Amino acid sequence: MSGATPGLVVRGLTKRLGGRAVVDDVSFEVPAGRVVGLLGPNGAGKTTTFRLIVGLTAQDAGEIFLDGAALTGPLHERVRRGLGYLPQGSALFTGLTVRQQLLIPLEARGAPAAEADRLLEDAGLTPFAQAQAAGLSGGERRRLAIARCLATQPRVLLLDEPFAGVDPVATHALVRRFRGLAAQGLGVLLTDHAAREALSACDEVVLLDQGRVVTRGPVEEVAADPRARARWLGDDF
Repeated sequence: MSGATPGLVVRGLTKRLGGRAVVDDVSFEVPAGRVVGLLGPNGAGKTTTFRLIVGLTAQDAGEIFLDGAALTGPLHERVRRGLGYLPQGSALFTGLTVRQQLLIPLEARGAPAAEADRLLEDAGLTPFAQAQAAGLSGGERRRLAIARCLATQPRVLLLDEPFAGVDPVATHALVRRFRGLAAQGLGVLLTDHAAREALSACDEVVLLDQGRVVTRGPVEEVAADPRARARWLGDDF
């Protein structure tokens, strides 16, 4: 993959359930400043791999490193270390305004409240700062959830199904946002069932099938790989 310095390194990650390896010796890197897609068909092991990386599920084998140091412990400890995680269908706090949603993680790390305004501006949500978050559109809610992740100052951001339930216009805005975050030096790892949208956001792809890495590399190479077409994209892609 890229020769850039990796922020996140996964080596030999393995998880067995019922005697079957649902994640089988998976290795890849997420370099700083790059968007990497962990992609593949349903049941490929993508979400389980995410859960292993963030500490929600314990691996049977393998190692995970963030900026060269072993990444272990529960989710909150990994977040403190610099791992950001946006789970699928991530919920917002009930009854709070858009700005208040950001103040909670900022206060938790002792950051000034004014940082919420910068995060809102970066997310294009300043006009909604005092609005109830429950009234936002799907795309706006997703941008707010990402801003809330960024309030923890991650160095690598994991996004599970970020395009789910988002209309095409909002999807394009999210793609631009992810690429902008990478340009600022973040490593971004995403997984999504929407192949075209995911590929448009990524610099590199790791293709999983039945828990194993089938192929990896730049988007153009993986999209043209016969194995990717046979197992995931289809012949008409």
